[in-house]
Amino acid sequence: MKKIFGSLVVGMFFLTNLTLGQTSPSVFKELKFGEKNLGGPRLGVTSVIGNGQLVYDLKQKHIGRFISQFGWHFEYQVQPEGDRPSFVIQFVPLVAGVEYGYLVPSASLAMGIRLPSGFEFGMGPNAIVTPTKISTALVVAGGYVLDYGGVLIPLNIALATNQDGNRLSFVFGYSITKSSK
Repeated sequence: MKKIFGSLVVGMFFLTNLTLGQTSPSVFKELKFGEKNLGGPRLGVTSVIGNGQLVYDLKQKHIGRFISQFGWHFEYQVQPEGDRPSFVIQFVPLVAGVEYGYLVPSASLAMGIRLPSGFEFGMGPNAIVTPTKISTALVVAGGYVLDYGGVLIPLNIALATNQDGNRLSFVFGYSITKSSK
């Protein structure tokens, strides 16, 4: 028992020293980050794939497998100095089904990375309110952001997975870079 206690004390001593060494300013230089707000309008189309409950629920209301999407994209981006990947948090509320006379709201919260080349990927939770119930899903997205003279044009493909039915979406729009710091 004394050996175990002694080993724990020695281990905690080394762990504490390692932890303090990691936060020492002499080891790491302070990084400066830029923050950007890249919100803007979004539109697209979603295809409900498979033959799950979601397809059945939509057919009951005479809504087809292909559904329009309209909404807004809220984005917060933290970008380290230099030519490094950015860390991105996106919230995208959308309304679908207007062509069928219904409003089918959905919202996604995705966390991911945007590379300096413009490629991006992320994942997070999604919720959709169908005519019969509220469903949640995991959304996995990827895409590319074109820079057109300071106007950013994202082209994204997203897959929302759920046991009731999967959805594949293509969403695009634009945003103008607004620095917050």
